[in-house]
Amino acid sequence: MNPYVSKGLWWLVAVSSVLIALVSYRYFVPAIPVPSNLAANLMARPWLVVHAGLAATALITGPWQFIPRLRARRPRVHRILGRVYVFCCLVGGGAGLLLASGTSAGPIARAGFGLLAIVWIGINANAFRLALAGRYAEHREWMIRSFVLTFGAVTLRIYLPAAQAMGIEFMTAYRAISWLAWVPNLLLAELYLRWPAGRRPATAAA
Repeated sequence: MNPYVSKGLWWLVAVSSVLIALVSYRYFVPAIPVPSNLAANLMARPWLVVHAGLAATALITGPWQFIPRLRARRPRVHRILGRVYVFCCLVGGGAGLLLASGTSAGPIARAGFGLLAIVWIGINANAFRLALAGRYAEHREWMIRSFVLTFGAVTLRIYLPAAQAMGIEFMTAYRAISWLAWVPNLLLAELYLRWPAGRRPATAAA
């Protein structure tokens, strides 16, 4: 892929991640009301703030891990950001699992968000294990899987207004999006990783 296109894709991912992260930090502002469907969650207090805050931080730190120049020239910065990212994913995933168990959207959404949390935790734990073992090529592959799941926070917020624009009833859309926000992301990552290295359609940074 053209390097300018790759950089453009990276910036698109990075900017959208930061914007969604900043929106998610609103849960720390007491004056801003929590959406009714989230307020109805039995585990909303305190786990909504924990999950939203840590997942938002993972969104902000994640894209920078895919810059080869940063890894090469500032390996210590890369390691610090990586540890922050993995910590946010592991603890944020645990909070997400608790939120999934308390959702009022029914068993389909409970299973979708719950499985996302479990897979998110497992992938990040394995990525961290591989980094500690010095298996960096495998580590990078698992971090790609990790970030496409983290990026589910962005795709979820794309699908929800799109469903409303199409006139789909909110709860019906929400249940479907509990799966659509992350399963296609993960499938695309797997297709990319299984593509022959010399013929991949984009760089890892993109």
